[in-house]
Amino acid sequence: MLKKTMSGHGASTQEKTAALTRYSQMSDQAVYQALKTNPDGLSSTEAADRLEAVGANTVVTQHPRPWYLILLSAFNEPFVWVLAFLVAVSTATADYDGAMMMSLMIVLSVTIHFWQEYRSQKASHALAALIANTTAVTRDGQTQERSMDDVVPGDVVQLATGDMIPADAYLVATHDLFINQSSFTGEAMPVEKRAEVYEQDADISVFDYPNLVFMGTDVISGSGTAVILKTGDATYFGDMASQISGKTDPTSFERGMRAISRLLIGMMLVLVPVVFVINGVTKQDWSQAFYFAIAVAVGLTPEMLPMIVNSNLAKGALAMSKRKVIVKRLHAIQNLGAIDTLFTDKTGTITEDRVVVMRYVDATGKTDPAVLRLAYMNANYQTGWHNLMDTAVVDYVKEHHDEIVDLPAGLEKIDEIPFDFERRRLTVVVANHDHQWMITKGAFEEMLAVCDQVQLHGEILPLTDERKRQLEQTNAMMSGQGMRMIVVAYRTDVHEQRIYTTDDEQHMVMAGFLGFLDPAKPDAKEAVSLLHAHGVRVKVLTGDNAIITQHVAEEVGIPEQAVISGNEVDAMTDNDLLEAVETTDLFVKLSPMQKARIIKTTQGAGHTVGYMVDGINDTAALREADVGISVDTAADITKDVSGIILLEKSLLVLEDGIVEGRRVYANAMKYIKMTIASNFGNAFSVLIASIFLPFLPMLSIQLLLQNLIYDTSQMTIPWDNVDDDTLAKPTPWRADGLLRNALTFGPLSSIFDITTFLFLWFGLGVGAHAASLPAEHMFQAGWFVVGLCTQSLVIHVLRTRKVPFWRVPASAIVVLSTMMALLVGLFLILSPLHKAFDFGILPAAYWPGAVIIVLVYLGMVEWAKAGYLKRGRPWL
Repeated sequence: MLKKTMSGHGASTQEKTAALTRYSQMSDQAVYQALKTNPDGLSSTEAADRLEAVGANTVVTQHPRPWYLILLSAFNEPFVWVLAFLVAVSTATADYDGAMMMSLMIVLSVTIHFWQEYRSQKASHALAALIANTTAVTRDGQTQERSMDDVVPGDVVQLATGDMIPADAYLVATHDLFINQSSFTGEAMPVEKRAEVYEQDADISVFDYPNLVFMGTDVISGSGTAVILKTGDATYFGDMASQISGKTDPTSFERGMRAISRLLIGMMLVLVPVVFVINGVTKQDWSQAFYFAIAVAVGLTPEMLPMIVNSNLAKGALAMSKRKVIVKRLHAIQNLGAIDTLFTDKTGTITEDRVVVMRYVDATGKTDPAVLRLAYMNANYQTGWHNLMDTAVVDYVKEHHDEIVDLPAGLEKIDEIPFDFERRRLTVVVANHDHQWMITKGAFEEMLAVCDQVQLHGEILPLTDERKRQLEQTNAMMSGQGMRMIVVAYRTDVHEQRIYTTDDEQHMVMAGFLGFLDPAKPDAKEAVSLLHAHGVRVKVLTGDNAIITQHVAEEVGIPEQAVISGNEVDAMTDNDLLEAVETTDLFVKLSPMQKARIIKTTQGAGHTVGYMVDGINDTAALREADVGISVDTAADITKDVSGIILLEKSLLVLEDGIVEGRRVYANAMKYIKMTIASNFGNAFSVLIASIFLPFLPMLSIQLLLQNLIYDTSQMTIPWDNVDDDTLAKPTPWRADGLLRNALTFGPLSSIFDITTFLFLWFGLGVGAHAASLPAEHMFQAGWFVVGLCTQSLVIHVLRTRKVPFWRVPASAIVVLSTMMALLVGLFLILSPLHKAFDFGILPAAYWPGAVIIVLVYLGMVEWAKAGYLKRGRPWL
């Protein structure tokens, strides 16, 4: 019972919320009693027993994935299964040569995939291991630093500035404790936590409970004492981790690969039985016909596809690592190239994730250095929590010190009234030998409540209703420009005591406003422009308000300024939202679930979606995207869900990744399309030849040998050049153009195969000696050479959409691999090794004819390509 009660494993989110709510409404003593602990902490013995009962304080994402699971997932590829089936059939029929060749391809492909993902995980966990996270735990009345992994329910922990919260906990004592919960809530501003019993309010979330803190958050300032309630997977952090660790929907890459696999299997199911029956009937050798049919099945399967695709992906991952991008999952690099819609959060992605001083104005909106001077005196001398605005003021003054005139000399701090979220003000009292100032800054409404005068043009005037309206207009005008506002006020007629209280914050003079912005990154506009040029529409999903989001979007060049809020999203039907995502680029005031729904709806409209974010609260949406993108400073859960991790939070880096992903796709699709068309043509040629020839047009071992030489030469495809036109557009995996491509270029290949048959039969006299074994072997050798030459050389025509193809030549390594394939093939035909494969001797008259057939074929393919493109067909 103890284990279930304290760990909470298996409980739903609602049950966990209810349990935490009950704790928050209990007194300190009641919490101690419920957890069977006390202010001096657990005893070491009791802590050890509880650690054994509930387990280590870790969550599911921190557990390394076993190597064997990574290996098994590497086998889970459509073409690996196709090849495995053919290996099984070949082995069962004693076709060991074919089985060994295909087994080798499976091993090489799986090894590349496994090693890349295993190495990425190992590097990630090695990095995490370098960081020894500890917390101050009180046990047996003694407080000392212990590993967070060893914390158990009932432990008493001490919290200080900079500490990570080790687990979900109840606060029994606090002193000006401010917690950063942005990883859960998305709110950049910290929240104050207090050791007071929570009075239930249905309108606030569990994260707003004042006396509860949560794993995954950290202390910004202050101190506190807390009792651990839940650890490990039983925490809210652990609950999120378990929710995202389940099976995800197939990505565009996986859907595309499955479609291609279905097409190939369909082709095999139709053609292979036909070839088997025709050869069995015409040749009366059913055993030989069966082996030949299996060889045709192998010929129809791009058996090197898993290896070539994974080589492409591995090469892309290596290239991206040099550009500060870690590819956690190989498939993600292609998905990155496929996206046509990029959703991103705003803060830190298209903005600098910091605030800067934009304006300092008086009540009328006119620039007034006196306002900046007072704000600097307040920010520089306060010792509490320095928020982003304080830092911005101090940094601005250091950078623009010449704008600060008459800064009082010899200032000494007298006292300070810290900021809190009830009064939303902060006061600093400073003095020199001439004057004393009490300077207060805060939110507009709260500052207006303590001011009865206003400073205008150097004069101090009563704060009349008309001047209040003027202040409201100035505040609204600057807020409308997307700025975050604070008001600065002061008093000089303060008392001489060195102790000040909130009662002194009255009868103040309002000096003016400071406006702050989180400015757009210098490279954000260029990155958005490049992404648009590459066919990627950038959309913003944010919890921020519409005005700020529109301002930033305009700065970075997102043209569509219409916004949809989270409340509007909830009110929309699925069809309404489907229309909205097509026309709207800015979504504001969103909850995590609303973000996930928007992404899923966008995918439903046929788009491939990327999502770039770093907060824990966005993991649900990140999981929905075709490719999740996070940064190295993101939470562990977020990085675990992501397929791409950026070491630099920049859209320019992401744009590089998108282009690299398209290069990966293009080179993989070259192999798929060329091989399917060529193999389809070969199978059709075999079908025709099987009907009319009295012998097999090629032995199974010869057909497998031809495939091996050709496929081995294709291993250089990942290093090929890619057309700029191809890199300019999104490249989702699709099978819809494969059949059309195969039906266009496959039969053309068959026409020249039949031409070769006729040349060999009639031109070289094979027909006159068809019954003799030498004539049969000469025919097979002749078709082997022409087939290998056409397959290997047509690559250079079909690899580019340019006409003629030499306008964009292949890379040097591809040219070299083609030459090597031809040389190996000719060596096998012309050397004594030809006997090992039952090739006959070709007469001298064969070679001129073969050269002419190959050249005419290449010319006809170029002509057919031009017509194919003229009709607007997609090329890759």
